[in-house]
Amino acid sequence: MRMRRTANINEKLNKMSNYIVFEPEGIKGKWHELFGNENPIHLELGMGKGSFISVMSKRYPDINYLGLERVEDIIYKAACREEIQESPNVKLLLADVENLPFYFNQMEIERIYLNFSDPWPKNRHEKRRITHPRFLDIYKKLLKKGGEIFLKTDNEDFFDFSLLSIVETGYSLRKITYDLHKTNFAENVMTEYEQKFAAVGKPICRCEAITPLD
Repeated sequence: MRMRRTANINEKLNKMSNYIVFEPEGIKGKWHELFGNENPIHLELGMGKGSFISVMSKRYPDINYLGLERVEDIIYKAACREEIQESPNVKLLLADVENLPFYFNQMEIERIYLNFSDPWPKNRHEKRRITHPRFLDIYKKLLKKGGEIFLKTDNEDFFDFSLLSIVETGYSLRKITYDLHKTNFAENVMTEYEQKFAAVGKPICRCEAITPLD
């Protein structure tokens, strides 16, 4: 079902300029200056309404969090969260994953979160998957050596595709599970989708990918 468009969305977004970066290409290479510190930068791609990133920013105040979202109505809802407005270590990007190289310098990011990304299940849409090698190659350039990708999904076919793509693109894998909530991973922070899936007992797949150190 298509989301109902928020009335006067552009006007409302403009009032959120303290929290939303509308032209991230102008901050390329200057993200630490924007935050006013040299803390690590973690990036969530497709952050939804911001529940995950808001919790993470409170839990880890010495990390700078960026949440990328391309849908105006969704990023507006995220920016309205008090937790995000009160967190100096969070900024939201109204932007598209396709253009990441225009937003960041090489090795500017320490970790990327891919939480319940669109699995694009049809074979003809394979190249749109956010874990397709064309995207993974981009992430590898933007991540520091030894940088990480944390992936969670409820779609097992997408997870299998992702594992294969990750290895083929030169990353190493660790902490692979097809049922996250049956593990002892105490640091897990659930997204909106994950909370719904957990409520009905749907298994969650998770893994961590690491870029080469050399």
